[in-house]
Amino acid sequence: MGEIEFVKPMDIERRSFAIITQLLEEQGRETEGVNAPVLKRVIHTTADFDYAENLVFSPGAVETGLAALREGCDIVTDTQMARAGINKAALQRLGGSVHCFMSDPDVAELARERGVTRAAVCMEKAAALQRPCIYAIGNAPTALLRLREMLDAGELDSCPPVLIIGVPVGFVNVVESKELILETRVPHIVARGRKGGSNVAAAICNALLYQLGRP
Repeated sequence: MGEIEFVKPMDIERRSFAIITQLLEEQGRETEGVNAPVLKRVIHTTADFDYAENLVFSPGAVETGLAALREGCDIVTDTQMARAGINKAALQRLGGSVHCFMSDPDVAELARERGVTRAAVCMEKAAALQRPCIYAIGNAPTALLRLREMLDAGELDSCPPVLIIGVPVGFVNVVESKELILETRVPHIVARGRKGGSNVAAAICNALLYQLGRP
């Protein structure tokens, strides 16, 4: 067992990111640029360097997300866990809010009546906000599938997603739903394959927010 090194609490994150940067450089990965802070924070959250391969950024996705956040856009998540993990103080400072409709009684009732998932209905409720939103999906592939259906049907033309963060985790329709988002022209950050999760969705949102400064 190696010797335990004492690190001051305020230095732990800084040291962690320095280690991540070093290991990425040893792999020949890009550690600068606008996408790098997102990748590093996802790795910091998961301790999983597979994301250096799996995390896909559409051209200008991060820049688009940053611009929208500066203008006070909202974030929609598919889980309360992701909502809890997003730095709401940083978002509110920019004029935005976080929405998660999964616990809303009307969402549960409508999902039962139609025989669909609550996550799919949540995407419809989010679209009804008619305001610029980043959609951060970390759990439910059906949320991504419904977003793709609405995009194809032109139902989001009046207020399209600013950015889709597609990182659901699991085995059923997870890979397929992500590939459908990768096909779109909507700016997106997608974790290809089965990996992801609510913590990853929150980490990506926070990585964007922290590029604009912490409160």
